[in-house]
Amino acid sequence: MSNRAEVHDFLTTRRAKITPEQAGLPVAGQRRVPGLRRSEVAALAGMSVEYYAKLERGALAGVSAGVLEAIARALQLDDAERAHLMRLAQEASGTSALVRPSRRPRQWTVRPSLQWTLDTITAPAIVVNNRQDLLAANLLGRAMYSDVYAGADGVPNFGRYTFLDSTAHRFYPDWDLAADMTVANLRTAAGKDPHDKGLHDLVGELSTRSEDFRRRWSAHNVRIHGTGRKTFHHQVVGSLELAYETMDLRADDGAAMTLYAAQPGSPTAQALTLLASWAATSENSPAASQR
Repeated sequence: MSNRAEVHDFLTTRRAKITPEQAGLPVAGQRRVPGLRRSEVAALAGMSVEYYAKLERGALAGVSAGVLEAIARALQLDDAERAHLMRLAQEASGTSALVRPSRRPRQWTVRPSLQWTLDTITAPAIVVNNRQDLLAANLLGRAMYSDVYAGADGVPNFGRYTFLDSTAHRFYPDWDLAADMTVANLRTAAGKDPHDKGLHDLVGELSTRSEDFRRRWSAHNVRIHGTGRKTFHHQVVGSLELAYETMDLRADDGAAMTLYAAQPGSPTAQALTLLASWAATSENSPAASQR
C-alpha cells in the first residue's frame, strides 16, 4: 500500500507548527495558513519549491538521506520526528521490510525469567509493547496501575484506558498531556511497523469511539519514550510524582521495560512505601487467592 497520504499529512502538520519567526524568516503581509509556506521550507532546505511540493505530496520513494536531512532541518524536527520521516521514506521506497520488526506471537506470554526479574525490582516496573499493551508488571507495578487492570477486558491497554475509561481523568491529573503522549507513542509505533494489524485495529477502534483520540491522531505527533517525569493520582495513596526510565527488551522485539522511582525522602517515596504495604495486603487477601 502507498503511504503518500501519511507522508503528506506528516509533512504538512510539521510545516504548520513552525512560525516564520522560529525559522528566522521575515514576516511580510497577512498569511492565510499557519506555519511556513512551501516556498519557505524549500528555501530553507535548499531545493526548488516544485521539488519540495512533490515530496510533500508523498513522493518520498528513492529520496536521498541528504534531502531528508535537509527537510528535517528546515522543519526543525526533533529526534523522534526525524526518525519517523526516515521510516516513511523507507516505506515509500519499499525497503521497510528490511527494517520491519519481526512478528510477535498473537498471544504473548511473560517468560518465567522475565517475571522473576521484575519481581526482584523494588520499584514499580512494567513491560509494555508498541501497541501500548500492559504485558507484565511486578507487584508494585500492578498496584500502581490497579485502575488500568481493573477496567481491562483481557490484556490491559493504555490507549483504551486513557480514552475509554472514565477513571483515567482522575488517575492522570494532567490528562491532556497523558493523552498526547499515548497517541504520540502509538503514532511512532505505526511508523516503525505500518503493517501491524493489531495496531491498525486498535487505532480504528479508538478513532471510532473517541473524538479526543481521533483529533490527536490527525496531528501526526511522534515521540521517543525514554525518560522523564510523570504525575499520577492513585485511588489509595493519592499523588505520585515519579521519574521513569524505559529500556528496550532485546529478547522481546517491540517490548520495553519501564521503571519508576521517587526522589528519596519525598512524599511520593512515602506513598510508595504505603502502596507496597497495600499491594502485599491485597495480594494475600482471600479474594486475590481465588483469582
